[in-house]
Amino acid sequence: MHSVLDLFPIERNVTRTGACEYEPPASVWFGEDAELIEALLTFYPRKTPRTIVDATVNAGRFWRGSKRSVIGLDIDPRHRPAIVANNTAMPFRDESIEALVYDPPHIPNQGRDRSKDFNTRFGLVLRSSKQNHYTFSHTFPAFTREAYRVLRPEGILLCKITDYVHHHRYQWAHIEFVSAARQAGLMPCDCIIKVRKGPIIDPKWKRAHHSRRQHCYWLIFRKSGKCE
Repeated sequence: MHSVLDLFPIERNVTRTGACEYEPPASVWFGEDAELIEALLTFYPRKTPRTIVDATVNAGRFWRGSKRSVIGLDIDPRHRPAIVANNTAMPFRDESIEALVYDPPHIPNQGRDRSKDFNTRFGLVLRSSKQNHYTFSHTFPAFTREAYRVLRPEGILLCKITDYVHHHRYQWAHIEFVSAARQAGLMPCDCIIKVRKGPIIDPKWKRAHHSRRQHCYWLIFRKSGKCE
């Protein structure tokens, strides 16, 4: 990870004529997150972003091999992020960030059932309450409002999110996030389906009543009244 002060512009790929290459990402992605996020940051910003914040940086796996300067923010100090803070109250000025990355928890905790150790097996850091059905969609509005505050006009938000089955029903996390982002004033502009090598399956789920999802979504938002 780079230092907060180590910010510099990154040039796009340029052809021999001096024009920027037009390389839209595929709508279905079979590669790694790090490769995809580089494609997204190259294609969607109006100009090369100088200030990029990963609001859920954790161990920084999105940025392995990246030459970009990224400010890593996380609520968990164990991973030594550049900034330890809650992403619903980020310590940045209004309209100071050009690109924001968000990867919320994809697997809900299972209440008092300690035999389902998603915290260790799937990297769940935070826990949700029974009142929120042990899921995390209630955190989306607070984050999207904060994202809107810190993003500059025409700035972009890149969100990785996964739907799942919990509380005896399908949880439409990506739809709930889009709804929260719209209400905050962000414009949903694109959706990339990222294919996993295999679905996340708990061995205790002997009988499934829903499809085994082998994909997640990368959603692209812009702080603007239009996408193009």
